[in-house]
Amino acid sequence: MRLFRRCTRISILSLLAISVFTPVFLLSFRLKNLNSDASRDFVEDLSILEEVEGLKGPHLVVYRDGDHGSLVGLDENDRRHKAENVNLLQSNGTTYGGQEKSQRNLSEQKAFPYREKEKSRPEGVQHSRSIQSHPRRPLDEKVKEMKDKVIRAKAYLSFAPPDSNSHFVKEIKLRIKELERAMGDVTKDSGLSRRATQKMKAMDGTLLKASRIYPDCSAMVNTLRAMTYNAEEQLRSQRDQTSFLVQLAARTTPKGLHCLSMQLTTEYFALQPEEREFPNQHKLQDPDLYHFAVFSDNVLACSVVVNTTVSTAKDPEKIVFHIVTDSLNLPAMSMWFLMNPPGKATIQIQSIDGFEWLSIKYNEDQQKQKGLDPRYASALNHLRFYLPDIFPSVNKIVFLDHDVVVRKDLTRLWHINIKGKVNGAVETCVEGEPSFRRMDMFINFTDPSVATRFDANTCTWAYGMNVFDLQEWRKRNLTALYHKYLELGSKRPLLKAGSLPLGWMTFYKHTHALDRTWHLLGLGYDSGVTRAQIEQAAVIHYDGVMKPWLDIGVQKYKSYWNRHVSYEHPYLQQCNLHE
Repeated sequence: MRLFRRCTRISILSLLAISVFTPVFLLSFRLKNLNSDASRDFVEDLSILEEVEGLKGPHLVVYRDGDHGSLVGLDENDRRHKAENVNLLQSNGTTYGGQEKSQRNLSEQKAFPYREKEKSRPEGVQHSRSIQSHPRRPLDEKVKEMKDKVIRAKAYLSFAPPDSNSHFVKEIKLRIKELERAMGDVTKDSGLSRRATQKMKAMDGTLLKASRIYPDCSAMVNTLRAMTYNAEEQLRSQRDQTSFLVQLAARTTPKGLHCLSMQLTTEYFALQPEEREFPNQHKLQDPDLYHFAVFSDNVLACSVVVNTTVSTAKDPEKIVFHIVTDSLNLPAMSMWFLMNPPGKATIQIQSIDGFEWLSIKYNEDQQKQKGLDPRYASALNHLRFYLPDIFPSVNKIVFLDHDVVVRKDLTRLWHINIKGKVNGAVETCVEGEPSFRRMDMFINFTDPSVATRFDANTCTWAYGMNVFDLQEWRKRNLTALYHKYLELGSKRPLLKAGSLPLGWMTFYKHTHALDRTWHLLGLGYDSGVTRAQIEQAAVIHYDGVMKPWLDIGVQKYKSYWNRHVSYEHPYLQQCNLHE
């Protein structure tokens, strides 16, 4: 009996000991694993900081005591130069011949030495050269303070030995992780939780302790400077890579569009010669009709321009469309409009290679254009200066780029009095707008031949939707004037490549300003265009590199273009072209 009682007591005491010591053991094991996991997480999160000794520090002359300038400000000239290069891409509107461009040319961008002259110009003339000048939304004070504390904590952490596992190192790592998790992606004080405020107070105590352990101010300053310099170097590198890739994507023909051209070309050559003829060709020379011109090698883009122009016109039967493309895309372009005729309107498809007078008379000048910059030397891009020669029987014509969508009746342009001028266009000289451009951004006004002929303060205008009086053009022989400026530009650095600066010079004092609602710019680079502006515009223009048919296009504007594309067409389905 005594033995039984003794066994019972031992069993009860054993169970009691197990119930007491097991939770203690499990809790201590859990805490050990938690500290181990946190340490491993921070090794990955803070790897850059623990290697801070290897950071490349800035030049000491930049960081003198009392110098309150930011490193970002020191890079202003570099940013201006890059903004101008992006501006060059955006401002030239349509570019053609994307398949023929070499990647080597993407990085060959030059700046004129005359930019130093801007410092001596009146204050009213100086503006930011950046096209996209959208200020970032400022963070609230508490969020800023929290981010600053995290940076300070990481800087203190870098002072600890690499293999240190002291209590302080564990504490500061834990505070950093807690505060970063509490902040999340919040950018406003109103979005901060009560927990975030508590974690910030805990961080204050840890930072106070760190300042006592590491009282050397100069070491902290040098560390922060090195961190800032390294971060800006990485940012600059990523920005350059992004710019390169965006420009490369802009000049690369998507596989779907290439497939569509091949399908249409195959079908075109299967037709009989009489089946390749367009109807109503007798209207092509009628000066009393509404003539539109589009120069492009993009089938889908041309279809949107033609369809939107015809669908918004009051008298579509009086519209005549003249499309000029290259010999490679002529069959595909012809087949598309044979299969999808533009309603009651008349259409003509021509190849630039069919203009024998152009290849013979202007061959030398074409070579000069190639010498300026191969990216903008496409014959289609400069063909707009030969409109009177291409259409000798037409008196007035509206020129449209292939990256526009027409939203209102453009035949009303024929009833606008352009007051004896040759060119009717929308001006782009409103300060503060992303489309703002000034003549001296692209033309070298330090050259005496330019400074004596042009006024740098003259309001500039946009290509993409222009009404030209071809009779006045012929009287003033502006095509010869264009060749004169092209000749000057080939001898010395007079202007940047592209047709826009040549157009400003050729039509200087020959341009009448149209109401701004006729032509809205910026849908190919400026995400700040509002719906109200789009609704008021007669023509919306995807000028810039982010075209609506490319993956890099501005998503919120694509619907204005996509709604006019027949994605249910069998060829588009076969080529995997979709919204």
